[in-house]
Amino acid sequence: MNKFSFSRRALTLALSACALGAASLAHAQGDYPSRPITLVVGYPAGGSTDLTARLFGDALSKRIGERVIVENVGGAGGAIGAQRVAKARADGYTLLLGASNEMAIASLINKAVKYDGLKDFTPVGMISSQPMVLVASANSPVKNIPDFLAQARANPGKFSFGTSGVGTALHLSAESLKEAAGVQLVHIPYRGVAPLASDIMGGQLQFGVFVLSSALPNIRAGKLVPLGLMQAERAPLAPEIPTFAEAGLKDVNMDIWFGLYGPAGLPEPVVKKLRTALGEVLQMPEFRAKMQESGSTVAEAGVDLAKFQRKETEKYKRIVEFAKIEE
Repeated sequence: MNKFSFSRRALTLALSACALGAASLAHAQGDYPSRPITLVVGYPAGGSTDLTARLFGDALSKRIGERVIVENVGGAGGAIGAQRVAKARADGYTLLLGASNEMAIASLINKAVKYDGLKDFTPVGMISSQPMVLVASANSPVKNIPDFLAQARANPGKFSFGTSGVGTALHLSAESLKEAAGVQLVHIPYRGVAPLASDIMGGQLQFGVFVLSSALPNIRAGKLVPLGLMQAERAPLAPEIPTFAEAGLKDVNMDIWFGLYGPAGLPEPVVKKLRTALGEVLQMPEFRAKMQESGSTVAEAGVDLAKFQRKETEKYKRIVEFAKIEE
């Protein structure tokens, strides 16, 4: 056998191996999923993102026929979990329940965040959103939006508001309010919701921004006064709370949103199966009822998550530049 015959034989074997590999890959994608799926959450157990992931994961497993295991990878405001999924194998078995903080805000304010929320992920679809609310202490003379605006405008820089961290959607929503209303407020970041609520109820802090579902127990108990929602429409969970948009501040329109993502390069057959299953989950009455009880608004099926995220990122970028936020 001469060297040219050997080369032809080697080439034939290599091409056959490639063909078999491609066929095996196509077959594997056609059988997807054939084993449990890991749904990463970039936050500790117990928060709104974790609750959304567990409700969604349970519903998704019923539609897709395999277990969905929620894994909490907390740290850096969700960025560590997102980074893990960005680096994962693009086979559909490691997914991310991504929130607005880590997918659209983090890279705008933190140079340590190296991933791109659009380029390094495959956006599968929107899941839900939650409103945010500005609250005051029950002992505060401020009881509504007109009171708040009058006091803040008459006392520039003398009032403070707290959130659960610098650069979060909660923080950005308040900065958006400052810009729209032309008021000066001092931001006080806290390490969690519990100490923030405690200081407001104790009178050590005038105002705070919370996810509505986390503030509602203290609102219902009369310990916190809800001033206004940071979004355009009232929330079904608490329709009695007005919005700042109703008071003429239409640019105050921000919520916390959640979407399903995979690593970049997720195969199209896998994306198609996940999108079909996601659309079915969003229509499940049991899932919708549980999400509404948690304070969430379920997304409409078929929302273009990539397009939505680009628009949201531009909005956040403008607010970050206005407020000069950085970590």
